[in-house]
Amino acid sequence: MEEIKEKSEYCLNCKVKPCSIKGCPLGNEIPQFIEQIKQENYKKAYEILAKTTVLQGICGRICPHQKQCQGSCVRGIKGEPVSIGELEAFAFDTIIEDDSSLLNCYKEEINNNKTNKKVAVIGGGPAGLTASSFLAKGGAKVTIYEKYDYLGGLLVHGIPEFRLPKEIVKKTVDKILNLGIEVKYNMQLGKNLFLNDLLKEYDAIFLSIGANKSAKMGVSGEELEGVIGGNELLEYNLHPNYEGKTVAVIGGGNVAMDCARTIKRLGAKEVKVIYRRAKEQMPAEEKEVEDAKKEGIEFLFQNNIVKIIGKDKVEKAELIKTQLVQKENENRLVPVNIEGSNYEIKVDHIVMALGSKVENYVQELGLKTTKWGTIEVNENYQTSNPKIYAGGDLAGVKSTVAWAAYSGREAAKNILEN
Repeated sequence: MEEIKEKSEYCLNCKVKPCSIKGCPLGNEIPQFIEQIKQENYKKAYEILAKTTVLQGICGRICPHQKQCQGSCVRGIKGEPVSIGELEAFAFDTIIEDDSSLLNCYKEEINNNKTNKKVAVIGGGPAGLTASSFLAKGGAKVTIYEKYDYLGGLLVHGIPEFRLPKEIVKKTVDKILNLGIEVKYNMQLGKNLFLNDLLKEYDAIFLSIGANKSAKMGVSGEELEGVIGGNELLEYNLHPNYEGKTVAVIGGGNVAMDCARTIKRLGAKEVKVIYRRAKEQMPAEEKEVEDAKKEGIEFLFQNNIVKIIGKDKVEKAELIKTQLVQKENENRLVPVNIEGSNYEIKVDHIVMALGSKVENYVQELGLKTTKWGTIEVNENYQTSNPKIYAGGDLAGVKSTVAWAAYSGREAAKNILEN
């Protein structure tokens, strides 16, 4: 507790508040909640955060703080930034056992904002949970339709326990459902759940089914046994036996880090992360990269995979070195293969963690889509059907929990106003 107080007192409570205005996608009132922690008003600190977010305990643990709030902290200009993520998680942890804590924050608004609107939220991940909360706060009657028998989406099946304890997700969900939100589990869009039926029953629909299909590189040998999609690996937890094996993870984001660190924990002899750009360009949180290195994971920066070799299963990977060059109309350095620098490495499994795509059935929903296959939305998160809204990865939102939550919150506001 003394350490937390010391970290809270390190905050200058500056007037410009770049951590909130520039750094936080949700616009959390960061200096204000930290000020309450300084004064040991922990409940008040949680209440301040609840104005803008319902995922305090989650974002406090897994947000890319160095790229967001802490990366904009004034203290960080000449030294270490304020430990904003740790303080946010602390504010949640102090009330973790009180399932009515969020309800108490929203009770007055729920009572004063009665509306006849009924809203269906499809998908119980960060965007769906946030949308549901702010819809309920606005007095709407909300029903979440979830394809699994639990809520949380990637918070449960996409992020390993060592980064985000499942108990934190469960307690977050409990507080949200205590707002009076109904849930119907084991309901999957296109199988036993259809938009046309929902449109007859609800005033609005919010789609937040995510995009958890792993992207492919299109290289030779990608169809061999032993090539695995990173998203599916984390979601379904169907790991092969890694004991004594060498595994290559292709990609530089947090999914790649989560896959690599999970596989190493499951007994792999060697885990190599292959990334075609430099370390400084990795989208993964720097802390995750450093933790992975400490755990014995090897990084091959400025390397690209060009071929997967094997008869029926993976035996080798052919790599090529890259150089970073500035190209016209590009804002950042682009990796270009260095001709003749090819070499091979022995490998037993290859995990593709290159990004996510939406499921194919999204194209059959009758909604306008983008060239990337995501659902097209306007500035209000409204789709081509004015009664249907979409957020999170499904709508091409930046792939962080905070940005997904922001899309859910803003879509909820627009649903309530329209």
